Amino acid sequence: MAKSQETYNKKEKEKKRLKKRQDKNLKMEERKSNPTASGLDAMMAYVDENGHISDTPPDPATKKKIALSSIEISVPKRVEEEMPAVRVGRIDFFNHQKGFGFIKENETQEKYFVHVHGLLQEVEEGNAVSFELERGMKGMNAVRVKKI
Repeated sequence: MAKSQETYNKKEKEKKRLKKRQDKNLKMEERKSNPTASGLDAMMAYVDENGHISDTPPDPATKKKIALSSIEISVPKRVEEEMPAVRVGRIDFFNHQKGFGFIKENETQEKYFVHVHGLLQEVEEGNAVSFELERGMKGMNAVRVKKI
């Protein structure tokens, strides 16, 4: 007499598969019987005037008119500040062997890179200088540097 080929695991897997199929059929029947619960209307969400998400559409009576010209899509233009062309500062550090240094501006206390090619006169550390700024590859560079 031969043993049955159905093991306990095979029976359990078959039961789960049948249960899954029955659940799927039940859900399909529910959707067919109640069409208003699903579809696009069930997925719609609205944003009210305070920025909160709700499932009810906004009241058209409270709609505000906005002038098209008042809408800015890009970054607002920056107002150009009048910066003095010639600035005043002190040589904070300068290495004559390597040919570069830094100038600390008196007003803003910012440090700017200066190269030996940007010097009009020979300078030492601690000298008061006047200079102009020019955009370099890594930031602002001091150019046309001369002693005061």
